[in-house]
Amino acid sequence: MNLILVAVIALGAIGLVSATVLYVCSKKFAVKEDPRVGEVAALLPQANCGGCGFAGCSGLAGALVKGADAGSLEGLFCPVGGQEVMGKVADLLGMAVANAEPMVAVVRCNGTCENRPKIAEYSGLRTCTAMHACGAGETACGYGCLGCGDCVAACQFGAIAINPETGIAEVDEDKCTSCGACVKACPRGIIELRKKGPKGRRLYVRCVNKDKGPVAMKACKAACIGCGKCQKECQFDAIIIANNVAYIDPNKCRLCRKCEKACPTHAIISVNFPAPKPKDEVVAAVASESVEPKSKEGTEQ
Repeated sequence: MNLILVAVIALGAIGLVSATVLYVCSKKFAVKEDPRVGEVAALLPQANCGGCGFAGCSGLAGALVKGADAGSLEGLFCPVGGQEVMGKVADLLGMAVANAEPMVAVVRCNGTCENRPKIAEYSGLRTCTAMHACGAGETACGYGCLGCGDCVAACQFGAIAINPETGIAEVDEDKCTSCGACVKACPRGIIELRKKGPKGRRLYVRCVNKDKGPVAMKACKAACIGCGKCQKECQFDAIIIANNVAYIDPNKCRLCRKCEKACPTHAIISVNFPAPKPKDEVVAAVASESVEPKSKEGTEQ
């Protein structure tokens, strides 16, 4: 028999057996996916940012379907899509979703060029991770913003940028989706997701320096020195002092701003509060003059 014909028959037989085995395995070990997972995934923004705690939108979609089967969607939320998208998902799954309070990223550093002057020059790889691995960076503060833009590169929504004048990262709250990518990208952990607060108003300590007061002040004029004046001023127990730095609990803070006035280094920042009304000295003077002393009786007739 022709050797070529034998080879063709042998290869054909091997291919037929292999195809049969693969077909049987595909049927026996097939993973059946709930069609609702695809429908939920189609409603999600497909940003795949990881802000929800899952590897991507498909992971969140699977978790939402499982949560619906278990009877609760608690703890499952898409920060990019927000309440609108989660409402559509809840309607699809026949569930109710709790209203999540909007969050926003804040940069807890006020070490501007004026407050925190440079004492060295870094000439290595221009990333925050690389500079942080080398030490304190170009300033004496080993806790502040390095200004290389790792957070900028991590943000998919253009919500964060490095201010060229201050050298510090700044967040555009109108663009921020609170996905948390910048939080993960910062090697010094100075970016935090906080509640936006009523009307976007919030208070926070713009410093994470854990050095003692004199050392912190030597590195940055606007550093928190852990003096505790803000804590003593707060009537709601919203401020704690830990590792020589103050922290304001957004769940307890009532936005009275007394702590901001008490801070000697102005490390506490208020956002979106209306400007204080100037005292109308003219009106006050007129009001005081309008109260004239009563004329004495018995004056000359």
